[in-house]
Amino acid sequence: MSRRGFLSISTLTLAALAIGCARKSEAAAGPAGKPGKVSLVEFSNDGKRLRTVQVDKLVKNDAQWQKQLSPLAFEVTRHAGTERAFTGPLLNEHRKGVFRCICCDTALYDSATKFESGTGWPSFWQPIAKQNVVESSDTMFGMTRTAISCPRCDAHLGHVFDDGPRPTGLRYCMNSVALRFAAA
Repeated sequence: MSRRGFLSISTLTLAALAIGCARKSEAAAGPAGKPGKVSLVEFSNDGKRLRTVQVDKLVKNDAQWQKQLSPLAFEVTRHAGTERAFTGPLLNEHRKGVFRCICCDTALYDSATKFESGTGWPSFWQPIAKQNVVESSDTMFGMTRTAISCPRCDAHLGHVFDDGPRPTGLRYCMNSVALRFAAA
């Protein structure tokens, strides 16, 4: 292999690794903006399961989301962006509580499942309830990944990888700005 070829492959590999929890493609975003009902599990802030409910999907236009969200949270959640590694406000949050969707307050992750992944983004080994997250295929950057979004408001949250700890072996790598922490 030539030096140029080696450098090209190395650069692409490093870029892919640096992206980590980067954005998903618009095609993977799913039926964003379509009204309807979704089934979610509600949780108290101390992680106790309350009930399963049918709720209306939350649909807003860009101007409404921009009023509600910071510019970075808007870019991440509404346009499948990503925050820079090691910059998110919830990376070092270790109190007992629940991580909720910044857009609609859906419970997403219990703090008991958070772990230090060393990637620079909050990581969890499982969602608080399977029906409280949506998985879709993301083929951006020439690789196939599984994107995670909120079922109620279609907010892009991050990605899930199969390099996490036991018991699931999964790493739900989330953008801090897509989450709100609710202390127990």
